[in-house]
Amino acid sequence: MLNWSEIDTVLLDMDGTLLDLRYDNHFWNEQLHFHYAKQHGVSVDAAKQTLIEHFRAVAGTLNWYCLDYWEQTLQLPIRHLKAQTSDLIQLRPDTTDFLQALQRAGKQVALITNAHPDALALKNQHTPLAKLCPQQFSTHEFGYCKEFQQLWQGLQARFPFDPERTLFIDDGEHILDSAREFGIRFTVGINNPDSQLPVKEFDHHPAISSFTQLPAIG
Repeated sequence: MLNWSEIDTVLLDMDGTLLDLRYDNHFWNEQLHFHYAKQHGVSVDAAKQTLIEHFRAVAGTLNWYCLDYWEQTLQLPIRHLKAQTSDLIQLRPDTTDFLQALQRAGKQVALITNAHPDALALKNQHTPLAKLCPQQFSTHEFGYCKEFQQLWQGLQARFPFDPERTLFIDDGEHILDSAREFGIRFTVGINNPDSQLPVKEFDHHPAISSFTQLPAIG
């Protein structure tokens, strides 16, 4: 699948790639329904429908990932509520070995996430991710999420990399499409981002369920 001698830089998504997506799915798709229903005095079903409409309105934009936007829009203390279930935040089982192997091989590695900086900080607080991957970027720093070409342009200006010698791994196919459009040569999907959900299919990119399925890093 990959020849590591052709790769100098590895860009990695966070949620669903390095971390189990179960934490985020549990909060946004389950717990938030109850919080919204209680705060606004509506049924859980009504809350679910309202949230679906709110999510649909900003899908694929930076607001989708913005804690400030959701606190204002939903009138809920999202940061505080997310911290209440922080025990669910965990690395995927093979993340530590993979990041350590990249370090030993001398690859240039960076985490690039659409998560809000405060969400990133919470993940770092509850995992050793900052030590395993010190170079981290939230797309909020650039004003565009990974779905937009302006993000990749801004990232390359701040963190120089050769797209022809770069690998990008993410659990979102539309985001991998965006990276490939920018010119990133090697793209790989994570087909089991949430440990509690079935494997999903990728149509345009090779996909793995474990970093151990990649060739040994040399």
